[in-house]
Amino acid sequence: MAAAAASSSSATTIFTCFILIVLLVRSKQASSACFKSIISFGDSLADTGNLLHLSPADSPPSPYGETYFHLPTGRFSDGRLIIDFLAEAYGLPLVPPFYGGKNLSSGGFDGGVNFAVAGSTALPDSFFALHGVQIPQRNVSLAAELSWFKHKFLPTFCQQPAARFTPPN
Repeated sequence: MAAAAASSSSATTIFTCFILIVLLVRSKQASSACFKSIISFGDSLADTGNLLHLSPADSPPSPYGETYFHLPTGRFSDGRLIIDFLAEAYGLPLVPPFYGGKNLSSGGFDGGVNFAVAGSTALPDSFFALHGVQIPQRNVSLAAELSWFKHKFLPTFCQQPAARFTPPN
């Protein structure tokens, strides 16, 4: 049972690392491109503070973020995350967490938004329950992150209803 959870976590980590490596390799080509924002999904490797704002704790645990940002940020690192380095490489602002970030209606996410939540899984809770795997913390699956994007984020930026949104080819 624990092996299934570890396997899922390993698969998520490997997938996230693969995507980041591809982005880093292409960064030289992309530096001449015109990127305006980053939209991020994932787990603790990319969470810039969503778990902090979704959890009942009143304050972030030290020292996460204190060394570089001089205050706790909710990151699962005492410094910057890979997503921070990518934003810097593309000349973009650091990507704020969707929860606890600037107000959507104010256009505060023009430089991007981060939906990643530490501890999130690619699979929903129902999969783990079906296989008898207990997750010790609140699970936010990739499907939940995509739902926030589609139903909460897109309607504030797109004229077209989110239900009809299809990415361009």
